[in-house]
Amino acid sequence: MRSSNPVFSRRGFSRDNGTAGFNAAPQAGAPATGANPYAEGAAANPYATNPYAQQDTQYGAPQAPARSGAMTIDDVVTRTAMTLGTVVLGAVLAWVLLPVDEANLGKSYGIAIGAALVAFVLSLIQSFKRKPVPALIITYAAFEGVFLGVLSSAVSTYISPGVVAQAVLGTMCVFAGVLFAYKMRWIRVTRRFYGFVMAAAMGFLLLMVVNLLFALIGGGDGLGFRSGGLGILFGVIGIVLGACFLALDFKQVEDGIAFGAPREESWLAAFGLTMTLVWIYLEMLRVLSILSGDD
Repeated sequence: MRSSNPVFSRRGFSRDNGTAGFNAAPQAGAPATGANPYAEGAAANPYATNPYAQQDTQYGAPQAPARSGAMTIDDVVTRTAMTLGTVVLGAVLAWVLLPVDEANLGKSYGIAIGAALVAFVLSLIQSFKRKPVPALIITYAAFEGVFLGVLSSAVSTYISPGVVAQAVLGTMCVFAGVLFAYKMRWIRVTRRFYGFVMAAAMGFLLLMVVNLLFALIGGGDGLGFRSGGLGILFGVIGIVLGACFLALDFKQVEDGIAFGAPREESWLAAFGLTMTLVWIYLEMLRVLSILSGDD
């Protein structure tokens, strides 16, 4: 099973990087080949390439012997900190250097839209590459930060000065809560869970696209999914979906570490987690902005 995160949805962690033991048969005491989503020669198992295969009856990720050059949780934490740090730095610089006052509003918005498009293109390029490219991921994070910085500055200036801090705090709480629930095994990431999240995500995105089309054609907020009571409802749904994405990403990382994914794959994990956190922050900012605007 692959994560619903766009970074992980196309494939699992790469299996052809040549890391010793990653493509090899399991060691003594490790799971059988059919239960190892990264082991080669498991064609008889229809879920052989599925990192969540056979987890319905045994939840815990299989453990594999430590291997030289394999990804560790420290690698994931370090790369994620670097990627998120770049997003934060880009946001701070954009907030300071691209003010959204009346004199610079058009220029700032134009740069923000351009940065968002560049970040989107870079994310697509990385998603279709066989291996993570650190420079590409960091560049994506920088442009994403510029977009978030200008957007956050606009919300803080024209809606509520404290809403950005609340959105950041809310995003951190969601991350910490999902991580705690995942480690406590309150969240069981199974094939059924994955299927439910994917179906919900596709329905959510389809409604957002339809709403955008109606807004472009008729003006305003289209079907009203971005404001008012419906906006709050769909914003909360978006946050919940983001939390589910986090659980799927945690599982993907856990399985990658358990089966000895190459260390460079920690960049892919950092990229995916960053995209999910950006999603949650944007939905959190939307909900809080609507609530602040109604006061």
